[in-house]
Amino acid sequence: MGAAEPNLSRAMARVAIQTDDFDLGAEVSALRAGDPGVGAVASFVGTVRDRNGGAAGEVSALELEHYPGMTERSIEAMIDVAQRRFDIRAARVVHRVGQLAPGDQIVLVVVASAHRGAAFQACEFLMDYLKTQAPFWKKESTAEGARWVDARVADDAALARWGIAAGNAACAAPGDAAGAAGAAAR
Repeated sequence: MGAAEPNLSRAMARVAIQTDDFDLGAEVSALRAGDPGVGAVASFVGTVRDRNGGAAGEVSALELEHYPGMTERSIEAMIDVAQRRFDIRAARVVHRVGQLAPGDQIVLVVVASAHRGAAFQACEFLMDYLKTQAPFWKKESTAEGARWVDARVADDAALARWGIAAGNAACAAPGDAAGAAGAAAR
């Protein structure tokens, strides 16, 4: 970390994996609370799309699974990396699991820093990590039936620009031995 003293309060957990929806405004307020050194807050909210490269309405639901405990530890470790790398003061990741419908919020990344550049970079870094490395599995419901969502080469390439190698596009769904060992958020 640089000269700024980070907001290391653990009153609010840095990672939440939950079925309930989240409130962006409340999450940002809680992250900034009591830290007058915050000069910038960047956030990203991901929502469930009704398509996956196909026609509108193709996807009727998305179900997310994860490994409790392991998922939180994995994301906590990446927040630690982001704090060292980008000189951020605080970060929060909320990721929903269970059954979600198109339009539902699925993920939130909020980063506070002294300056906007670090906040933007750390937010994007954490989102790229979540898409490729965090242990989540997604299953889409369509008119043709349910299907596991495969990793995308573009997601691996996004993480590679941060100097982190990922080979998730070659992994399969959790029922497969390779998928169980290495599949990640899609």
